[in-house]
Amino acid sequence: MLLNKKIVVVLPAYNAGKTLPQTYAEIPMDIVDEVVLVDDASKDDTIEVAKRIGIKHIIAHEQNKGYGGNQKSCYNKALELGGDIVIMLHPDYQYTPKLITSMANIIAQDLYPVVLASRILGRGALKGGMPFYKYVFNRFLTLSQNLLMRQKLSEYHTGYRAFSADVIRAINFEANSDDFVFDNQMLAQIFYNNFEIAEVTCPTKYFDEASSINFKRSVIYGLGVLRTSLQYRLQKWGMVNYTYLRGK
Repeated sequence: MLLNKKIVVVLPAYNAGKTLPQTYAEIPMDIVDEVVLVDDASKDDTIEVAKRIGIKHIIAHEQNKGYGGNQKSCYNKALELGGDIVIMLHPDYQYTPKLITSMANIIAQDLYPVVLASRILGRGALKGGMPFYKYVFNRFLTLSQNLLMRQKLSEYHTGYRAFSADVIRAINFEANSDDFVFDNQMLAQIFYNNFEIAEVTCPTKYFDEASSINFKRSVIYGLGVLRTSLQYRLQKWGMVNYTYLRGK
C-alpha cells in the first residue's frame, strides 16, 4: 500500500513470454499489493511463464478479445480486488516499471486522479528507438487531439497509465472498442467527465520482442483516434449524443 491506498498493477498480455519476467522483476512490490495478468489467447508460453514467476491473478481469454477487450478484463478484476489505484503496464518491457511508485504517489497524494507516462516529454521516444514515422504519426495525432479536445497532453498513445479506482468506476469503459482505439476513448471519457490528467517523463525501449502494430493497423488506429476526438468535440458543442462518453 501507499498512504493506505491499495495498488493493483494490471498487465494486458499477448505473446509476452520472453519479456514478462524482466517486467515483473522491476515492479516495486514494496508498495504494490496485487498483480493481475490477462492473457489474450497468446500463442506462446505467457501463461506458463506468469505462473512460474509467481503471478497470483491470471486470467486467460480462450479467444482473442483484442487490446481493448483485454483491458476491460484487467480493470474489472482490479476493481474486484478492491484496488484504490490501478496501474496499467504493458508486459513487453517497453516501459520501465520503476515509475510505478512515482505515478501511484501522485494519485495517492490526491494531486491528480490519472497519470500518464509520456514517451514524448523529454527525448525518450526517439532516443529509445521509436521508428521516425511512428514519432511523426504520434505528434500529428496528439496535435489534432489537443486541438479538438482543447487539452494539452504531450501524447495520448502511451501504454503506461495510472488511475484512481474512482475514475474507472465513473466512466463507461465497457462501452468502448475492443481494439486499440480503446485507450483514446478512455481518455476522451476521462476528460468529458471532468477528471484531470498528469504526465511524467518515461524512457522507452524498442526492440524485436516489444509489441508494436504494423503500418496498416497504425492507419486504422489513427483514423479511429481522430474520429473519437471529433465525437468528443461535437458532443461538447451539444450537436450529438454518444452515450459511451457520458459517465455511468
